[in-house]
Amino acid sequence: MPVKIRLQRHGKKASAFYHIVIADGRAPRDGKFIEKIGTYNPTTNPATINLDNAKALSWLQNGAQPTDTCRAILSYKGVLYQNHLQGGITKGALTQEQADAKFAKWQSEKETKIGNKVSSLDNSKKDAYKNRMAAESAAKAAIAAKIVAKNTPPVVEEGAAEEIAPEA
Repeated sequence: MPVKIRLQRHGKKASAFYHIVIADGRAPRDGKFIEKIGTYNPTTNPATINLDNAKALSWLQNGAQPTDTCRAILSYKGVLYQNHLQGGITKGALTQEQADAKFAKWQSEKETKIGNKVSSLDNSKKDAYKNRMAAESAAKAAIAAKIVAKNTPPVVEEGAAEEIAPEA
C-alpha cells in the first residue's frame, strides 16, 4: 500500500482551503484518508499552514511519499530538514544535541524571515492607503476649486464693457 502525504481540497469555489492528509495512493483526492496532520490556506498572505510536525516526520520516516505541493509545505515548515538531520543522527554524523541546535537556528532564521515579510506587507498597505488618501484629498480640492470658480461672477472692467457695446 503506497502511502502519500497530500492535500485534500475543501472550501468554496475560488477560495480553496486544504487539509494535509495521509492517504492511500489509490484513494481519490477528496476521499478516504488515514490521518489528518494539518491544514493549508493559500488565500491568506503569507499562506497559513498548521501542521503537526511530529506526525509528519514519523510518516516520512515510515516511507510516506509527499506530493510536490506537500513537499514544498513540509520544506517550508522544516519537517524535511528535521528528517535530514535525523538521517545524520542514525548514520552517526551528528549527535541529537547538534541536530537540535541546527534546527533551532534554522527555525529562528525562518521566523525572522516570515516576520520581515509580514511587516513589509503591512507597511506597503499603509503606504498605499496614505497615497490613496492624498490623491483623494487632491481630487476634492480640485473639485472645490472648480465649484468656487463656477459660482463666482466674472469681474469685468468698466472701460472694457463700454468699448464692446458701441461696436456691436
